[in-house]
Amino acid sequence: MTVLGGIGFSAPWLLLGLIALPILWLILRAVPPAPIRRRFPGVALLLGLKDDETVSDRTPWWLLLLRMLAVAAMILGLAGPVLNPSQDRAGTGPLLIVLDGSWAGATRWREKIDLVTAELSEAGRAGRTVAIMRLTEPEPPVFQSADVWSTRLAGVLPAPWQPGPVLVAQAIDALGDTSFETYWVSDGLEYEGRDAMLSALEARGPVQVFQNASAILAMTPATFEDGAVQLTARRSAASETREITLLAHGLDPAGNAQVLASVPATFDAGASEAQTALSLPAELRARLTRFEIQGQRSAGAVSLSDDSLRRREVALIAGREDREGLELLSPLHYLEQALAPTADLLNGALMDILPANPDVIAMADIATLSSAEEEALLSWVDTGGMLLRFAGPRLAASDVSRSDEHPLMPVRLRAGGRTVGGAMSWGEPKELAPFKQNSPFFGLDIPADVRVSAQVMAQPDPTLAERVVASLSDGTPLVTRKAVGDGQVVLFHVTANAEWSTLPLSGLFVEMLERLAVSSSGGLPEAEDLEGTVWTPVQVLDGFGALSDAGNLPGVDGTDLIETPLGPDVQSGVYASDDRRIARNVVTADTDLTPASWPARIPVTGLTIEAEVPLGGALLSGAIALLLLDVLASLALGGRLWGARATAAVLALAVLPGFAHQAHAQSDDDFALAATSELALAHVLTGNRAVDDTARAGLVGLSDTLFFRTSVEPANPTSINLETDELAFFPILYWPITPDQPTPSADAYVKLNAYLRSGGMILFDTRDADIARFGSASPNGRKLQDLARPLDIPPLEPLPSDHVLTRTFYLLQDFPGRHTSREVWVEAAPPDAQQIEGMPFRNLNDGVTPVVIGGNDWAAAWAVNDRGVAAFPIGRGFSGERQRELAYRFGVNLVMHVLTGNYKSDQVHVPALLDRLGQ
Repeated sequence: MTVLGGIGFSAPWLLLGLIALPILWLILRAVPPAPIRRRFPGVALLLGLKDDETVSDRTPWWLLLLRMLAVAAMILGLAGPVLNPSQDRAGTGPLLIVLDGSWAGATRWREKIDLVTAELSEAGRAGRTVAIMRLTEPEPPVFQSADVWSTRLAGVLPAPWQPGPVLVAQAIDALGDTSFETYWVSDGLEYEGRDAMLSALEARGPVQVFQNASAILAMTPATFEDGAVQLTARRSAASETREITLLAHGLDPAGNAQVLASVPATFDAGASEAQTALSLPAELRARLTRFEIQGQRSAGAVSLSDDSLRRREVALIAGREDREGLELLSPLHYLEQALAPTADLLNGALMDILPANPDVIAMADIATLSSAEEEALLSWVDTGGMLLRFAGPRLAASDVSRSDEHPLMPVRLRAGGRTVGGAMSWGEPKELAPFKQNSPFFGLDIPADVRVSAQVMAQPDPTLAERVVASLSDGTPLVTRKAVGDGQVVLFHVTANAEWSTLPLSGLFVEMLERLAVSSSGGLPEAEDLEGTVWTPVQVLDGFGALSDAGNLPGVDGTDLIETPLGPDVQSGVYASDDRRIARNVVTADTDLTPASWPARIPVTGLTIEAEVPLGGALLSGAIALLLLDVLASLALGGRLWGARATAAVLALAVLPGFAHQAHAQSDDDFALAATSELALAHVLTGNRAVDDTARAGLVGLSDTLFFRTSVEPANPTSINLETDELAFFPILYWPITPDQPTPSADAYVKLNAYLRSGGMILFDTRDADIARFGSASPNGRKLQDLARPLDIPPLEPLPSDHVLTRTFYLLQDFPGRHTSREVWVEAAPPDAQQIEGMPFRNLNDGVTPVVIGGNDWAAAWAVNDRGVAAFPIGRGFSGERQRELAYRFGVNLVMHVLTGNYKSDQVHVPALLDRLGQ
């Protein structure tokens, strides 16, 4: 591309046509030729006559200038002018574009892709082959045409890790021996191996670096200290004072992801770290899933939460009161010392503690419970609680779990217990046996001074072997456990104090409690603490900091989870093992954000580029406009622009409004034809862009569901303006309620009432979960009352269980959307409607209910994006997807009810419905 005066030309040779403009000027000046004067006597007969069509004897200079400008604009437009053209750089051979491709560049990834796009365009014009390499996922470079790579840029995304020595070594090995020029798009952070990569690239050709000078922000893992969550943010460039906002994300009571809290943090001038504290109650803290820096779209700006932040609530209950003056003999003393740093301890009576729903209940030497206590405790364990029991003299002397296994004991016990190593015993105190591979304690080091002198013995049983998780050197069980519903019962066959063993005096006791998830560690555990464990990825981060399900990613060895650098094999995310969760964050407390510095020999350019602006179209359009002016000017000079032609022009202008009215009528006809050619769902426009977009996306999702599951094949949904559009073409209108939407005019209400009386249905959705039962206490409820007051709506009642809407296609009794309120209102049944004996429903063969009113935000539950994926989160996990499925089923039932009426109330369907209902 040739650049002249800051403007590039893709076909500069066409500019030679500008040289011909002076010649063209002379030609136009010579046409028409000057008149020749001749004396003719007969001219006297023409005196007094007027010629309407005159011809000038010489073209005016301004008309010549107009024509010159038109030709010049045409020549310039055809030469392919471009404003802000990319400057050609030295080199004509292969070009390698290297991207760091890490989380550090994710926030400004769009700028990097725009830069790469511009370089690909320039390389394409120069006929250069191009290859792209990401150092976070290096592959051998494949040099292809720039057009091929342009189609693949959408799949080039940042990774949630940085290049390291291993990845850099792979990239160097993949370069081969080919010579090429390199454009390196840097993320701006220093990392190990970058100098070696630079040397390898310089050995194959010149290198140019593109790097942005703005600071990179990141968060270290959150910690819990002094009763508050401690949050730390870091930046790569310590410059002026800067304030940021840290967001705490978590789940609301319905299981939906929400921002639960926000707190500001300030970088002082010259400081690279900003700290703040967030004080939250334990219940809210337990819902936290991640923290992030507002406005920073990268995995490094996200700190995932795990068990280290969520202090578990542990209730401690002993079978006897502490003996005064002998604190070390207290059954709970060592448990309190082991758990106090990492757990919230609760004390009190069992029946007083259970309503608080603690995570763990530890009972020291409690043998007998009342029937009410047993029933309540068993119900709590069944719903996911952990019951941690310790033996003692009372349990050894009781008859609990002797002949039959007690529901709250993992094994059957022998009477009396066993004493070894005492004055009345022939044996020595026993050591602990190495933990087996299937034990949660596998990999823990057993101190040599841990000895057991007494224990309660388990009776032999077919299930005993699989329930033993720790044993003594002679093979007798030390710790047993069993699953009870979603929870578990764990029994230490020794006391919780040092009476029967030295286990509570050792650090092994604390580590065993951590492995059982009784307590939470204060941070990321050491690698040796997780030796022998396998951790399954639950959720992983992408480079932009978005969490997604881990899918089929394989499990990770506990040691690798801590020691292996983040990469394709160990990704940033949340990992689970039994009841424990560990978050592997991108940035750790030891991470140093050092800006990348380059040798003086390497040219470094910023990422910002001015977009190329093609000017050809504008110049050609200007040339056409000038030529049209030339035609009008020529007609005016010849006297042909006035008279009869002027009258025709005036008539044409007068007729134009009629054509416009006809075009509007034609537009109305097109709308009617489009609405009646295929069945289409419709929603009422509220004036709120977000609500209207959600309503349309919801009807798209419902239309797709109808298409795949029923014989109904709806067209694309239609957005309805109540003031201008006809309603009769649509069987159902979805009307979301917003507090500030305008009230329809009187003419619109006339159309709405006619629509309802002719068999149409309106689904009113307040989208507020019916928190005020559509009363004046809710803004949406008040607006619904105002909107519905002029409508001819019959008496309403909550949707009865035998209404035809519960069985038009699916058998339903719940009608959730994004919310799960049960209240849905329909036209009330006739007062004399009775249920005939033997019939599963009343005889309600009336018409279709004209209105359905609810507040479950059905459109949000139905909504899908452009890729057909659910647009909004619903609930949590499987229960959330079940809720979305029920919302789709309600929508299908609703449309089928509108189209078929009370067809499913006919008695001919009774046998099939009874069979489906199991009656």
